[in-house]
Amino acid sequence: MSSRLSLNQKTVDSLDLPDAVDACVEAGLALIGLWRESVARHGVAESAEMVAKAGLRISSLCRGGFFPAATEVRFEENVADNLAAIDEAAALGTDVLVLVCGGVANDDLEGSRRQVGEGIARIVPHAADKGIKLAIEPLHPMFTADRSVVVTMDQALDMAELHPPDRVGVVVDTYHIWWDPDIWAQIERAGERILAFQVCDWLDPLPDLLMGRGMMGDGVIEFRRFTEAVNEAGYEGPIEVEIFNQAIWERDAGEVIAEMIERYEELIVA
Repeated sequence: MSSRLSLNQKTVDSLDLPDAVDACVEAGLALIGLWRESVARHGVAESAEMVAKAGLRISSLCRGGFFPAATEVRFEENVADNLAAIDEAAALGTDVLVLVCGGVANDDLEGSRRQVGEGIARIVPHAADKGIKLAIEPLHPMFTADRSVVVTMDQALDMAELHPPDRVGVVVDTYHIWWDPDIWAQIERAGERILAFQVCDWLDPLPDLLMGRGMMGDGVIEFRRFTEAVNEAGYEGPIEVEIFNQAIWERDAGEVIAEMIERYEELIVA
């Protein structure tokens, strides 16, 4: 099994953090991707100790972002929450904070995108001080209204390139960008700014936009081509499997992880 494979917590969302950590150890995994709400249930210090004692490394922390706001007060609160997320990432021992940028505020798409750019600029100095890299994640365009006004790799890179490459980059998430006819050129353009690589499949028919992600191989995505593209761009970091799917969450977590490893070795490794 590749040492790059990471279990994102959302793939086994029925497990609390201690059980997810134990499941990783039992499966022989070395990496886990954490979510802030799960960490908050145990506290940052306890969560960091738990993961370290198990001999695991944290591939990323999700999530920061959600910058757009209807009022200036709320925008400042969103910035403050991102500064706290940076502190949490540093305390946990990961160097990547994933930014899901946030949806439309005040029915103003362009204004919301400007708020995202301003919010990122506001938190970059603190991230630099803490040794944290900010990974902008473009989401599928159908998430524009409620989750992200950044919907293509081109947009994400335009924002990232306003900042040093060792501070701000992008997430390559197959679920969100597989459809983009320009994606291969954009991955090449991203180069050293690729800070995270996440995989899951797009099912056909899609049962649900948010909760309908599939295990690799159950849908239409060309995973090997994505792996080859990010490798050729110079990315050598973790490959996280992140699946939002209630049916998968209701299965035995050990079976899900075993299947994840099997599909990863069959479809992802290049």
